[in-house]
Amino acid sequence: MTRPAIRLGDLRNSFEGVIPSIIGTIDDDGMPNISYLSHVYYIDETHVALSNQFFSKTAANVRRLGVATVMVVDALSGAQHLLDLQFEQSCDSGEVFERISTHLDVMSHLRGHEGLMKLKSADIYRVTQIREVLAAAPLTPAPEPRPRCDRIGHAARIISAISHEADSDTILDTALDGLRDEMAFRYLMVLLPNEDETILTMVASRGYDRYGTGAEVSVGTGVIGMTAASKRPVLIADLTRARRYARAVTGDSAQIPLPGLEAPQCQMAVPMLAKGRLRGVIFVESELSFAFTHEDEAALSLIANHLASCLLLAELQAQTIQPSANLASATHTDSRRFRFRYFMHDDSVFIDNDYLIRGVPGRLLYYFVRKFSESGQRDFSNREIRRDTSLRLPDFKDNLETRLILLRRRLDEKAGPLRLCRPERGQVRLEFDGLPDIEVVGAAPALS
Repeated sequence: MTRPAIRLGDLRNSFEGVIPSIIGTIDDDGMPNISYLSHVYYIDETHVALSNQFFSKTAANVRRLGVATVMVVDALSGAQHLLDLQFEQSCDSGEVFERISTHLDVMSHLRGHEGLMKLKSADIYRVTQIREVLAAAPLTPAPEPRPRCDRIGHAARIISAISHEADSDTILDTALDGLRDEMAFRYLMVLLPNEDETILTMVASRGYDRYGTGAEVSVGTGVIGMTAASKRPVLIADLTRARRYARAVTGDSAQIPLPGLEAPQCQMAVPMLAKGRLRGVIFVESELSFAFTHEDEAALSLIANHLASCLLLAELQAQTIQPSANLASATHTDSRRFRFRYFMHDDSVFIDNDYLIRGVPGRLLYYFVRKFSESGQRDFSNREIRRDTSLRLPDFKDNLETRLILLRRRLDEKAGPLRLCRPERGQVRLEFDGLPDIEVVGAAPALS
């Protein structure tokens, strides 16, 4: 019986760097040279890329003779294969180079070796032959092959569901529910960047024992932050060697702990891009190694970019909504008091000494509470908010809709004396249990 041809795509578990690959070359005198590789990168069904980091003898041999042989090992099955390679070109820029560089930066960070795995160039090889190496002692029993999954079909249904929604709140929930129910991502979250794209704030999650709305991650830190910085997907199939560094995803400065698994084994993050700009990051994780595949990564990227576009469109549409003239006015009779403190230096808000939120959402909440205190106003339209220059909103691109979602969900999660509801689209209403005693730390800006 003829054995089926081995496809390069079937070996992608061997390219994750869990078990280092070995590259063999010879010099002009026939002297062999063996080096270890951290990763072999899949490009397409006939090409791989090797990171040129520090093995100068190997690089010199390849430059002279143009050939190499690499042994790769599947960390799940133990299967070994030899790849005969023909050197084609070396690149120090472009998509392949940037993607490998990002992956190396993430792995260096997770292993605590920042700066040691700096990529010099990416060497592109054509794979001329793939040979299976028969194991002397095969694994018993052999692991079950992963069942095929129609990722594109699942992604199409999620994208379709998102496309039928017009409201940012509903769009976000539809996307997360679809990722959980259709694609079986048990633990996931969406984070949005602040106005200068230095901080990501968690706005919605699924699967964790707490929501963590408002938790922050610094751009450039951990899997999430480095995905945002590079605007490229990052998939870490096995975190065994990086476990104690994986918690770096919780960020350095967040005052609200980011939800996360105690011992994640596989993590994946993809950027949400629209009009070339970062609109957020979707992050998923699992307790199982190799829980996610590159097919998952491709499907999640499709959904992430569509989600970004839909949120941007909803943001633009919300600017044109006129408030209803028939909106019933709100009344307030609760005379209990609570302490509301606003710190101007970072727009942070504390209620009864408990931290609530900061940044643009904190500034918005102070605006609402102060307006109520001065005039009794509790209903605000998006148009009115955008036109008030005292709020110093950067511009429409900075997601007023999603920042209001973040503020509302954070208030709901705290279950304190303040709430933000939406009597209709394009309108928000402040609700109280009691009355605020406002304290401003720093000079208060004048309200228009």
